[in-house]
Amino acid sequence: MILLNKIATILAQPLQGPVDSVIQYLAIDSRNIVVPAQSLFFAIKGPRRSGISFISEVYQQGVRAFVVDEAIDESKYPDAVFFKVANSVQALQQIAADHRKKFNIPIIGITGSNGKTIVKEWLYQLLQPDFNIVRSPRSYNSQIGVPLSVWQINSQHELGIFEIGISAKGEMQSLSQLVQPTMGVLTNIGDAHNEGFSSVIEKVDEKVQLFAYAKTVITASDYIPTTVKTNATIVRWGSKPLPGTNNELPELQLLEQQKLSTETKLVLRYQQQRFQLQVPFTDEVSIQNVMTCVLVLLQMNYRISVIQQRVMQLAAVEMRMQLRKAINQSYLLNDSYSNDKISLSLALQFLKEQANQQPIIAIVSDIVESGETEEQLYQDVANMLASSGVKTLYAVGPQISNYFSQKYSAHYPFTAQVFASTEDLLQHLHETMFQQNYILLKGARKFAFEQIAHWLEQQVHQTIMEINLTAMVHNLKAYQSMLLPSTKMMAMVKAFGYGSGAGEVARRLQQQQVDYLTVAYADEGVTLRKSGIHLPIMVMSADEYSFDAMVNYSLEPELFSFEILTAFHQYISKQGIQQYPIHIKLNTGMNRLGFDMHEVDALCKWLSTQNLLRVKSVLSHLAASEDANEDTFTQMQVDQFSNAVKQIEIALGYSFIKHIANTAAIRRNALWQFDMVRLGIGLYGADNVHQANLPLQTVATLKTTIAQIRHLKKGDTVSYNRSGVITSDSIIATVRIGYADGYPRRMGNGVGKMYIKGMLAPTVGKICMDMCMIDITHIPDVKAGDTVELFGKNISIQTVAKDADTISYEIMTGISLRVKRVYIEE
Repeated sequence: MILLNKIATILAQPLQGPVDSVIQYLAIDSRNIVVPAQSLFFAIKGPRRSGISFISEVYQQGVRAFVVDEAIDESKYPDAVFFKVANSVQALQQIAADHRKKFNIPIIGITGSNGKTIVKEWLYQLLQPDFNIVRSPRSYNSQIGVPLSVWQINSQHELGIFEIGISAKGEMQSLSQLVQPTMGVLTNIGDAHNEGFSSVIEKVDEKVQLFAYAKTVITASDYIPTTVKTNATIVRWGSKPLPGTNNELPELQLLEQQKLSTETKLVLRYQQQRFQLQVPFTDEVSIQNVMTCVLVLLQMNYRISVIQQRVMQLAAVEMRMQLRKAINQSYLLNDSYSNDKISLSLALQFLKEQANQQPIIAIVSDIVESGETEEQLYQDVANMLASSGVKTLYAVGPQISNYFSQKYSAHYPFTAQVFASTEDLLQHLHETMFQQNYILLKGARKFAFEQIAHWLEQQVHQTIMEINLTAMVHNLKAYQSMLLPSTKMMAMVKAFGYGSGAGEVARRLQQQQVDYLTVAYADEGVTLRKSGIHLPIMVMSADEYSFDAMVNYSLEPELFSFEILTAFHQYISKQGIQQYPIHIKLNTGMNRLGFDMHEVDALCKWLSTQNLLRVKSVLSHLAASEDANEDTFTQMQVDQFSNAVKQIEIALGYSFIKHIANTAAIRRNALWQFDMVRLGIGLYGADNVHQANLPLQTVATLKTTIAQIRHLKKGDTVSYNRSGVITSDSIIATVRIGYADGYPRRMGNGVGKMYIKGMLAPTVGKICMDMCMIDITHIPDVKAGDTVELFGKNISIQTVAKDADTISYEIMTGISLRVKRVYIEE
């Protein structure tokens, strides 16, 4: 914690406001403000938007202290404090640097072109049994991420592990003064950000500035030339004598390595002692990172026997390279986070190991800021592709296209096709280009290769579901008109937005400034984040396997039992994160998920004795809010909820959002609204409250087309088991939809109706997997290719649900993802 008057002193700024106000949180993201009253928001200029454009939003959340480096109309924000500085990022670093000076603990500072995060996480795994460690969350290694990491240090910490990255000359000095590592680690030197330096030596000189306060620097034998000057003692590992010396050997020598199916056996020598090490990885990158970690532990005087035991227990760190299933039984390695020769080489090596003789297709963009001539750069790229077994290259961008179209030598064992841009490639892509391949997607950020990844993972089907976004906004406003002025709106976009397409729906809801989004599972939230959604997102079904994804994508779990609550608390503790937002679910009568009422006392005690988690809301679920006959039970739920949240609020000592009302409850009783309501199926035009006072519009329309028409005689049969018997000469149409698309099997044999040319056509026979048949005898001028509506404006989804003896929710969410969604704006 720090007082505002201390911040004013650090920044050499006058303070006009309460001098004794306490700041505990440094905030740069309007989505992740935990305690507004104790937050200092830094308005940082971005590539597209300025930080000051978020000040109004942040102010509305309750933040009253700001650091700005642009002009701001302070009159709009009464009782707010503004520190006007030359550079908001530098101000952030200044405040964090002052905080760092308060602690005299050993700090390991890690820098390098690749491997920083893995080395940091593995050092944490290796050292955590002996130290209370503070470390960089995720890949917080930038000019902004480093000070936010250092700000986490508190008096309980015994060791710090921070990663530091730079992209240009002059950036490291301020970060060195900020972190002041006592031990340094240089993982490697690659091509990333070469454009910011005149030579490799200059880049190394810049990076080693991090170690100005360090006594020891750990690195591989090739990465710090003997000509580079540093006051620290450089300790190296390697398999060969040090370059530029008279056969001087590195301190840790790699003598032998034997790769097995799931592990690698190493033979090492340190201080004349020879020993073996079993590493639970086989790829070369992991071996290099393990060697770095081992040398750190040796320099910290760990016994070799302890190192051997702990290295065997190392767990893989999930990074950016992930194989995913793609079209036509292919696999996609989407590694488009960065693009330089080193990372390209690592990705190719990884994919080659995974492909196991299957053909590899590489989609590669221009490599930017390499500092090399185009000819030399792309000649090296061509050699890497050839040696990795690539069969086809799709080169994207003017530089790489120029090389492979004009200077490409045909002796390379792969074919090359060139495209001027990502859009150019997308226009030429066809599914037949990929058949049981392993596909590498490697592009610089500016090429937006996520569009290609989306295309490669797409599923194509003629049947479509139209989503009318204009109608959805109308329905949202209809429900908002029923809310009290202070009531917030949480929109449910779980189950693929009730089958409507979560990303597209969420973007429109974000434009309409709803307060919260809710999904059922973490992967749905990840999809929204990748779609550019920055609203807070609550995940209803949290489990231990999803914790990493939730934290990585700023998703907020709903926790409903002591088991899941303690598991998440333990995970957050291991991640070195504090005050992570959570939502507590209470069971007041639904008897599905939630803490029971008799557990509230224990829950209050547990929550009040920890500080890693921050309760953003407490909620419960009404079981029968749509039914007036169950109002007594509903009111009982509401009363239990009200009493429980009062008890929790007293125990915590701070307020949080309270919500229990679902779609039906919004309409039926304003007293059930509390602080926020959850709008679900009503958003999509379906509501199970039997009242006619809310003019909802149809959002979803399921359509397909007629594949074939045939004329049948009396006595003929249709579909499996001859289930549809023709009682008179008839015209039968086969339509392109079946139960695999989500059309229920129980809709067969005349139960279901479809709308075509102004009339209803009953189903005939059983519903097949991909097709079904309808009787169009009474409908004139029908031909193959005509459109058929299964539900929409002409057949309500409520009618379909009634015919299927189910509810609208099941029909909406049951529509298969192979059914293409088309979005309409009126």
